[in-house]
Amino acid sequence: MHDDKAHYAPVNPVPAGLSGRCPRCGEGKLFDGFLALKPSCTNCGLNYDFADSGDGPAVFVIMIVGFIIVGLVLFVELSFQPPIWVHLILWLPLTVVLAGGTLRPLKGLMIALQYRHQAAEGRLDKPDET
Repeated sequence: MHDDKAHYAPVNPVPAGLSGRCPRCGEGKLFDGFLALKPSCTNCGLNYDFADSGDGPAVFVIMIVGFIIVGLVLFVELSFQPPIWVHLILWLPLTVVLAGGTLRPLKGLMIALQYRHQAAEGRLDKPDET
């Protein structure tokens, strides 16, 4: 997947991915905008064509944010029993903020882990037909 001939010290994928930095050098920016990837690293020139996080980050965001929000909703409902409009005012904005705040770092982390483990699209091996 990576035909790199350049030598770079190994970069920890967790801080590099969570901060939106290049998974090879840890310096260049990974994102061009909120979720769009740059074509390549501005520092080391790594081509980001290999990066395809798919729906993975969104699934983790749903699980993490859903766990937090549902727990808070249940606590507030069972403790205070507020009217439904209070729930709407509290939980809709909090859900949007938490989901938006975690989606980009999780996408960066998934791409950095793809690079570290040289993850590639699955292929079927065809048996030799001789």
